[in-house]
Amino acid sequence: GTMVLSILSGCSSAFEDNTASDSPGESIATEAPLGANGGPVKEGAMPGTNVLHISEKNEYPTVDCQKNTEFYMVPLNIYDRLVECEVVDGTAVIVPSLAKSWDISDDGLIYTFHLRDDVNFHNGNKFTADDVVYTIERMMNPDTAALNTDFFSMIKGANARLNGEADHVEGAVTLDDYTVEITLEVPFAPFLANLATPSCSIYNREATEAAGDQFGIEPSLTIGTGPFQLSDWVLNDKVTLVRNDDYFKGAASLDAIEIYQVPDENTQKLMYENGELDIVDLSSSSSQLGYFLNNDNYKDNLVTGPEAGCYFYAFNQNMEPTNDVRVRKAISMAIDRQTILDQMYSGAGHVVNSMLPDGVLGSYDAQEIPYDPEGAKALLEEAGYGNGCELEIYQQTDNPDALAINQVVQSMLSEVGIHVTIKQMDDAAYFAERREGKIGMTRASWKADFNDPDNFLYTFFSERNAKVRSNNHTNTEVFQWLEDARAMVDEEERMALYQKIDTTVVQEDATVLPLFQMDHIVVVQDWVKAFHVAWNGWTDVSYYTVSLEK
Repeated sequence: GTMVLSILSGCSSAFEDNTASDSPGESIATEAPLGANGGPVKEGAMPGTNVLHISEKNEYPTVDCQKNTEFYMVPLNIYDRLVECEVVDGTAVIVPSLAKSWDISDDGLIYTFHLRDDVNFHNGNKFTADDVVYTIERMMNPDTAALNTDFFSMIKGANARLNGEADHVEGAVTLDDYTVEITLEVPFAPFLANLATPSCSIYNREATEAAGDQFGIEPSLTIGTGPFQLSDWVLNDKVTLVRNDDYFKGAASLDAIEIYQVPDENTQKLMYENGELDIVDLSSSSSQLGYFLNNDNYKDNLVTGPEAGCYFYAFNQNMEPTNDVRVRKAISMAIDRQTILDQMYSGAGHVVNSMLPDGVLGSYDAQEIPYDPEGAKALLEEAGYGNGCELEIYQQTDNPDALAINQVVQSMLSEVGIHVTIKQMDDAAYFAERREGKIGMTRASWKADFNDPDNFLYTFFSERNAKVRSNNHTNTEVFQWLEDARAMVDEEERMALYQKIDTTVVQEDATVLPLFQMDHIVVVQDWVKAFHVAWNGWTDVSYYTVSLEK
């Protein structure tokens, strides 16, 4: 991922408000749009009646998903992955994609992928095993400066390549044109689920190397295998995707997708009502939730599903006063999470008490964290703060959604004697200090990049991540359990250990305060057919199956 994040770059929250700055109206495309085989798009390829119109609030920094940790909509539509995660009979499962089948060795170390031989890239190049190896090599090449190296870091020799200690990734090899063998350093149970993430999209060696630093930015040089291809990109205005007629799963129904940049949520609503937008994701237009939920005219136009993610507050255990577990628990007890959900998000979700939200593998019925202001005061007294204490809540400057919720929490904490200052920082300063473990209490959200508890728990609470996520968790037992769980083959035993880890970090150590899991609510026009929210609840979805009946 999901979701800019208040705690880490990674899967973004649908309810975050992020900004980017570029010169209005500057066109990125410098050549005519490309057709499915690398030639110009045919005249008349985008009739208005079969073009899907959607909106995004923020400009994309790039659609190279090795260098992008938040904006996955375009990558999900222009690239493919070896495997995909799809909902089958109500359960998210791994299904074949560019890999038609795979074998796993008994020790869980060697994955042999048998690839399709009928796939072409948008430029007409045949997809082969070499492209898979190239994709892994590019991600782990230190010169790439990729942001998503964790998704391939478990492959044998990947970290050596990333650290400049090797000139290739030892564990990624081609056996023939359509067979790839990937060897892991140690068994990693979530590996297949991990490969279904947008970050593991497969790139064409020839086209990507030729594009250089313009890959993911210049439409004519950004090549994938997906059902749509990047045609045109005008900064702060519109991104256009056109259908790939040669798509190996069959051509999409839509001729094109036009993605308008519309930062203002009320403008999104007006454009929808005027028929200018076919779909508005209310997860990224939260101020309009109440309007659509309470309007009987739209009750049949709402498509819903759970978001496989949660909001939470993270505490820095190296900073006063949250270095005291009693203070962390007092803060948790002083925040009325249900009231925040009801007042700010029209109750479109439910309070959670775990970092493993419903719908994610390993989720369970966690013990309730009570709303108990009097109990919070008693804990503060016990911790030596009977006369109150000062607390800073950190956030990025251009994030009104974060500011709104932080102000509510500021008021709630004042009732128990905790005097909150909201510290706003520009993006560069915020992320620089976070990497150094110096960000204090902060509101965050996390959506599942892949369907496994490792995606939530290892990401925040492992020894390698605790500092860079600025929680500075120090529980060495948790560190070891997280490493042990990654190598377990027995699924039932592994899930039991993850639940133990979650109970420890949330209930006992109070490293974080889970807030709520949102419902994913999308309003669609009457003529939009076969639209489904993704299993993970991202606002970013593939529109391959969508059709329009006007």
